[in-house]
Amino acid sequence: MKTRRIAHLLISVVMMIGCLPVMAQADRNYVRSGNKLYRQQKYAQAETEYRKALDKNSNNTQAMYNLGCALLMQQKDSSAIALLEKAGKAETAKKRKAMAYHNIGVICQNHQLYSQAIEAYKESLRNNPSDNQTRYNLALCKRQMKNQKGGGNKNQKKQEQKQKNKDKKQNKQQKQQSSPQKAEEKMSKDNAEQLLNAAIQEEKATQQRMKKQQQSAQRRRLQKNW
Repeated sequence: MKTRRIAHLLISVVMMIGCLPVMAQADRNYVRSGNKLYRQQKYAQAETEYRKALDKNSNNTQAMYNLGCALLMQQKDSSAIALLEKAGKAETAKKRKAMAYHNIGVICQNHQLYSQAIEAYKESLRNNPSDNQTRYNLALCKRQMKNQKGGGNKNQKKQEQKQKNKDKKQNKQQKQQSSPQKAEEKMSKDNAEQLLNAAIQEEKATQQRMKKQQQSAQRRRLQKNW
């Protein structure tokens, strides 16, 4: 199944409402400038503009969220999570809060931090229960975490089987090494028996020759004496 972990990267364009103080207008203008650069995929320049907005107004949650997205697109994941968490806690609009936690979930899921990703997705759904993409990501993340644990058990079993095969091989080698010794012992025993039998036969043959010689000498003596 194809993975569809999609981050909510829609950048909110702030509308100027009424007559605002110059300071408030400045941070919002920086946000607008950052949004323009972001749409042009100039994420580093957009980051600079969002930071300028936060310098003017550190409580601007849209600047926090958009800066987190810009950092995410630059693969500055740790910094992105920090900004998105800050935006998620400070934001009062539920859908924007949900988007911040959704993106945190995506980052954690990409790094196989499934427990953290699941918690982030759950928080996102608490604030926006109708977000099907977050619900899909949550289900996928749970499956991935289950597979990860199952894979760990499989690896453990694989290592155990590997060790068993190694032990079995060593035992076989030891048996093979001991076999020539046993064979040599058997050969030595057989040779000893053969040598003993040969010695007995030789002794019998010697005794028979000596007996014949004695008989022959006696016959010769008798004949001589005759």
